[in-house]
Amino acid sequence: MAATGLFGLLSVITGFLKIRYLADKAVIDNVVFRAHYKITCAIIFTCCLVVTANHLIGDPIKCLTEGTEDNEKVINSYCWIFSTYTIKSEKNDIIGLGNDYKKEKKYQFYYQWVPLTLFVQGILFYIPHWIWKQWEGGKIKAISDGIRGSTVDAHSKRKTSTQRLVQYIYDTLHLHNSYAIVYFFCEVLNFVNVLTNIFMLDKFLGGSFLTYGLKIFSFVNADQDERHDPMIEIFPRMTKCIFYKYGVSGSIQNHDALCILALNVVSEKIYIFLWFWFIILAIMSGAAIIYSMIIILLPISRELILQKMFKFHSKPGVKILVEETQIGDFLLLYLLGQNINGIYFNEVLKELENQLRSSLLSNGAKCNSLRRTL
Repeated sequence: MAATGLFGLLSVITGFLKIRYLADKAVIDNVVFRAHYKITCAIIFTCCLVVTANHLIGDPIKCLTEGTEDNEKVINSYCWIFSTYTIKSEKNDIIGLGNDYKKEKKYQFYYQWVPLTLFVQGILFYIPHWIWKQWEGGKIKAISDGIRGSTVDAHSKRKTSTQRLVQYIYDTLHLHNSYAIVYFFCEVLNFVNVLTNIFMLDKFLGGSFLTYGLKIFSFVNADQDERHDPMIEIFPRMTKCIFYKYGVSGSIQNHDALCILALNVVSEKIYIFLWFWFIILAIMSGAAIIYSMIIILLPISRELILQKMFKFHSKPGVKILVEETQIGDFLLLYLLGQNINGIYFNEVLKELENQLRSSLLSNGAKCNSLRRTL
């Protein structure tokens, strides 16, 4: 039954992803933004499914104790719910079975919460995209309809769609700054979110996650005789658990069980991968914010983007586009450039340049006429 339910869940998710990513969707963000809600969400939800599958199909905990099979099942359930603990050795700080134990016990509370924590993390990484998607409201898809994609069948249709798009941009000039503010806010939210997830996992794993990857590096490079595995220290495979019950005479009897946490073999690999991915994602997100700040503060950067990224080689045209537009207008053009074929997008920029140039000449003629009148 558990396996059937799991395969049913996987088929539903696969169908959802197939419908979602084969649809004609407009690009409304950059590659770093997409790394948060597409790649990271996919990674985390996949990890969540793997851990959940181990819960449903395998035995996440197996405790060894004397008694009947029924007693063993009860102790397994008890130790899974109420946690287990490890005892550190004086010699090597690794759990052992000798007589040289310290009395210090380290309790393992986290393992039953791993699937739920991963699921919540996946939701958190999707929230900034959801906010931006609601605010964006399908604007890019609507205004690029007819020229989005690599090819457009009819030349007349392309010409009409291009003129309609340019007219929209010209008519709404300087009205997109709130659009840009929300976008940049969501970029910052992505950065804050990944940092929050790093510190949340550090708290969840008892202060061990921040240095987890560094300890793995030290472990790999350490001498064979002196090193100890940090993965076993954070995710022990072998733990202890004491189960108390009333005996026949009414006295309390304790059962000292040695428990095997097979699930931790999976968890340690998941969290070492997440450590590296979150560090990379945090660096990429920080760089994306710096890039956005440069675009906002330095108009020359917008000129370079139009020239280098979108291959618009008309230098006077680039000057006019940058000088006569604000940051919200530029963001709109930037997003359109990711949805429209380069040749067609250059036509849009050229047409917009002509509109702006005609407007400037018209305004200049009006000013001269006014001066002569005065």
